[in-house]
Amino acid sequence: MTIDGTQQDIVDTFELFDDWMDRYQYLIDLGKQLPELSSEDMTEANLVSGCQSQVWLIADVKENKLQFRAHSDAAIVAGLIALLMQIYSNRSAAEILDSTPWFVDKIGLGKHLSPTRANGLASMLAAINRHAEFAQTS
Repeated sequence: MTIDGTQQDIVDTFELFDDWMDRYQYLIDLGKQLPELSSEDMTEANLVSGCQSQVWLIADVKENKLQFRAHSDAAIVAGLIALLMQIYSNRSAAEILDSTPWFVDKIGLGKHLSPTRANGLASMLAAINRHAEFAQTS
């Protein structure tokens, strides 16, 4: 499935919920499903700058595709990074760099996230793009 297809699946899923309390709970549940990172991965070098909460993001390149692993100490932020991993993990650098995260506005995250969480989401997206840029030039 394409990045746009995955984003549409996320939009479709969010439309199943009647209100934002249910959507937040869904994000929290997604975040709880993230695999734990090892202490070796939870280093300063893997911290995403610009996030109020701590977010660690690791990218591995296998067969020309980026595979992301991540963790956050905040429940909703962990859910946000889980959404981003659904969209961008196992994609080529070119696919990532050529995409636009339109799902953010389509599901209403721009209106329903606090300013600090919205900044964190933008920082996580920027970190994913930096990993893709690095992978493309390597």
